[in-house]
Amino acid sequence: MARGCADGWCGRFVQRHQSQLNFALLVVSYILYLIVGAGIFSAIEQPYERELRQELKAARRDFLRNNTCVSDARLEELLARALEASNYGVSVLGNESSHNWDFVSSLFFTSTVLTTTGYGHTVPLSDGGKAFCIFYSIFGIPVTLFFLSLVVQRTIVLVTRRPVSYFHRRWAMSKSKLAAIHATCLAIIVALLFLLIPAWIFSSAEKDWDFLESLYFCFISLTTIGLGDYVPGETHSKEKNPHPQLYRLAITIYLILGLVCVLVVLETCCELPQMRRLRHRFYHEDVRELDSETTNIIDRDHMSDHLTDPSDHVTDHHPPAIPSVLEQAASLRKDSKSPPYNSSSGSPVNGTLR
Repeated sequence: MARGCADGWCGRFVQRHQSQLNFALLVVSYILYLIVGAGIFSAIEQPYERELRQELKAARRDFLRNNTCVSDARLEELLARALEASNYGVSVLGNESSHNWDFVSSLFFTSTVLTTTGYGHTVPLSDGGKAFCIFYSIFGIPVTLFFLSLVVQRTIVLVTRRPVSYFHRRWAMSKSKLAAIHATCLAIIVALLFLLIPAWIFSSAEKDWDFLESLYFCFISLTTIGLGDYVPGETHSKEKNPHPQLYRLAITIYLILGLVCVLVVLETCCELPQMRRLRHRFYHEDVRELDSETTNIIDRDHMSDHLTDPSDHVTDHHPPAIPSVLEQAASLRKDSKSPPYNSSSGSPVNGTLR
């Protein structure tokens, strides 16, 4: 008896707080994902770090042994100065003719700042440059995000919503299945055009990069991670590329276009009905109800617009009686007893993929 009551109470508690429990499970899973990733990176990279430290110490001892006129303190001072300059994007390794702050290089820098990629290979040297970078980014980053969102929304209509709607009408296929197939094909095309092919080009253009390093650079850049350990053009040979400025400009254009395409793929995946149902599990009850009601209200408004005869607006001089959102929401709550999902159409209640 007591056990049955306890099971019933637990069941009611889980049902009442389903979204909160799902969200708590998501938070715990994400923390575990971070911990597992940190452990794997530590296990993989720590031996290489230890080996590199030993090599550097051995090279330093050999240098001091072969150059007795150089003291350890003077060498330490020179290395510290060289590393400090390298952190500001200035190297002493035979690149006296290259510049970090000509117009094209500055354009490349501004694109990495505004897209929050931030390689860190080139940074402002002066106090005025640092202050301007703060002021420039405060306004530039929100404007860039707004610009990218507009471009993505316009692009997704052409490459996602219209094709899915067209083939849905043409083939009479379930929209959820068709959207999943389309998202997969779109992701493959973008990966081919903006990851694999550019990686092959970079492996040919950059003499010190193999295909894996080039693919690593493309992925790190287009996902705006921007670690800065690989930057094209930094080790590029002038004999092999007589137009380094044009090369850097082409990379800037590639990064912006690639970022837009990656965002289009991500937005397409987020609009999948399967992803919407998955997000629905983590919504708060009020938000979940509001999201469903608002979506259905908008759908009803669109249907009424299509069904309304245009001549009625001409002959009838009285404004139409439009029910308020609260009244429509109340009517939707009454209709919620009916099945919210039509298995034959494959479309969820909280909106179809447009």
